[in-house]
Amino acid sequence: MAGTIEVLVPGGQANPGPPLGPELGPTPVDVQAVVNEINDQTEAFDGTEVPVTVTYEDDGSFEIEVGVPPTAALIKDELDFETGSGVPQEDFVADMSVEQLKKIAEQKLPDLLAYDARGASKEVAGTCVSLGVTIEGEDARTYKQRLEDGEYDDTFAEAEAAA
Repeated sequence: MAGTIEVLVPGGQANPGPPLGPELGPTPVDVQAVVNEINDQTEAFDGTEVPVTVTYEDDGSFEIEVGVPPTAALIKDELDFETGSGVPQEDFVADMSVEQLKKIAEQKLPDLLAYDARGASKEVAGTCVSLGVTIEGEDARTYKQRLEDGEYDDTFAEAEAAA
C-alpha cells in the first residue's frame, strides 16, 4: 500500500481539501499532519504554487519533499503581476531590481545548472526576457553583459564569499 503522491499546493496555504484530501484520504496517513507539515515547509513561498511529493508507508509514516516553484511563478510573485507580456521584446509588464533578481536566483539555485547565484541570475534573467520584465529599467537581454562588465560585483560578492 506504500506510495507516492505528487501535487501542486499554494505555499503555506495547503488544506485537507482538493488536491491533497482526495489523494491522501484512502492512505493510512493522518491527512491533517501532512497538511501541517507541508504548510510549515512551504510558508516561504506564500501563496505561490509549489510542487510537493508525499511518500507514505503502510504504517502511516510519511516524508514530504518540497520542490521549488517555476522561475516564472517566483518572478510574478515577487513583482506582483499575473501574466507576462504578449510581446515581451516590446511591451514590458514590470521592472526588477538586481536585489530581487539575486533573491530569486538563490531560491532557484538548487534546481538550476548554475554553480552560484551569479550564474543562476543569468538563467532567471532569461525568464525575465520571455515574460517582458526589465532589469533595473533596461531590457533583460542586456543583463548578462552588464554582469560580466562588473556592474553588479558588489551585489554578488557577499553571496560568493559565503559559498
